[in-house]
Amino acid sequence: MTISLTALGWDTDRAAQLERIRTNHQPGRVARVDRGVCTVLTEDGPVRASTGGAVLAAAVGDATRLPCVGDWVLWCAWPDGRATVEAVLPRRTALIRRTAGKDASGQLLAANLDVAAVVEAVHPEPDAARIERLLSLVHESGARPLVVLTKTDLAADPAAVARHLAALAPGVPVLPVSAERGTGLEPLRAEVDPGRTLGLLGPSGAGKSSLVNALASAVVMPTQAIRRVDGKGRHTTTWRALVPLPGGGAVVDTPGVRAVGLLDGATGLDRAFADIAELADDCRYADCGHEAEPGCAVRVALDSGALTARRWESWRRLRREIAHETRRRANRRR
Repeated sequence: MTISLTALGWDTDRAAQLERIRTNHQPGRVARVDRGVCTVLTEDGPVRASTGGAVLAAAVGDATRLPCVGDWVLWCAWPDGRATVEAVLPRRTALIRRTAGKDASGQLLAANLDVAAVVEAVHPEPDAARIERLLSLVHESGARPLVVLTKTDLAADPAAVARHLAALAPGVPVLPVSAERGTGLEPLRAEVDPGRTLGLLGPSGAGKSSLVNALASAVVMPTQAIRRVDGKGRHTTTWRALVPLPGGGAVVDTPGVRAVGLLDGATGLDRAFADIAELADDCRYADCGHEAEPGCAVRVALDSGALTARRWESWRRLRREIAHETRRRANRRR
């Protein structure tokens, strides 16, 4: 199988990086990682490569430096038939969530995404807090955020639902789609031009794998029906995978996420809650706590209903979480 690295995003800047390194290693892009073994897409087809010693040494104490889906790597073929990843090229974007453990570390979900879509199904009901949390994560990653509202064939008025979600995502496009009927897909396809990569992030049952199949015009990811009892989905995708698309570009499918913890994501939070950040800028005092201070624009917006109590509490909760994680990471470094 022949693969065009240019269609997957290899460009002159990355080629210049390779030239500066002055190595005989070959470039490739990681499509999947299984227990330290990478499936690397190369000009000659997929290669299974283990992680080289230099890469492992560089990742001691920081697992996010290990190869991840979407990474551009340099790999080496050995005379005995083995292949190893010898270097990870600098990432342009990185989608990182906090791990569930107590070590205040991060887990790299995907790298070098140009666009990252928060995928939420119209049925049973979009989860506003989850969308806001995931958008904070995407903003922090450096990728361009989208919200994709799926299964719109199940809604009486999908446009109304999309307008509601747009209020949760200031400045972020909201795309209503139905993979079942094939409607609304063209604006999403336009985000995956040759050389660009789209990542899909959301809960199980949201229809991420169906979107991948629709974009690829083939069944490349398995799908399952959601449970009729509660509308929840099963974990159909259990690994992260980069799928090249016909005509160029790629899409990264991720397993359904039950919980996403935020790390030091103050910038991403401000962008996800741009409406609250703008209100705070209008407060009389720069250090306004938005409680009972005079001239607080946030309190005025809450009292008038221009800012909902639910969205305000969501912002406060995420802000406390990020502050807590920032302190934990600082303590761990000390």
